[in-house]
Amino acid sequence: MPRKVTKKLQRELKPDRKYSSVLIQRLINKSMLDGKKLTSERAVYSALEQATKKLEQDDPIAVFERALKNVSPNFEVKSRRVGGANYQIPFPVSGHRQHHYAFTWLVQAARDRSGMPYSQRLMLEIVDAYNETGAAFKKKEDTHRMAEANRAFAHFAR
Repeated sequence: MPRKVTKKLQRELKPDRKYSSVLIQRLINKSMLDGKKLTSERAVYSALEQATKKLEQDDPIAVFERALKNVSPNFEVKSRRVGGANYQIPFPVSGHRQHHYAFTWLVQAARDRSGMPYSQRLMLEIVDAYNETGAAFKKKEDTHRMAEANRAFAHFAR
C-alpha cells in the first residue's frame, strides 16, 4: 500500500441525513467513539442547532463552514533531517488535509473541555471557532506561528 493517500484511495463519503452535507458527516465520523454513530450524530446535530441559536444565525451549515474555515490551517511544519540536523520546514496544507486538521482540532478541543455533555462542549467550541477564539483556533495560530518562525528553512523543502 502506498504511503501517501492518493485521490484514488480516498473513500467517497455519503452526506449526512439531516443537512445533506459531507462536511457534517465527516465531523460525525470524527467525533464518533466505539462505533456509536447514532450517539455521535445526535450530539453533532444538537451542537449545530445550539450554536446557530447562540450566534443568532439562520443556517447551521453556514455557521459550521465558517467555523471550519477559521480553524483550517494554511501551513504546517514537517521535520526534515539535513546534514545531521533536524529542521522544521514549513509546507502549505492542501484542502483535504486542512479539513482533517480542522476536524481533529475541533473534536479534541471539545473533548478537553469538562463539566458538561459532549454536545454542549462541541457547541461552545464551534461558537469559539466562529468567533476566532478557543482552543482549536489557538492550535491553528500556534501552527502558523511555528511555520512563520521557521520560514528561513523553507529552501530545504523539495
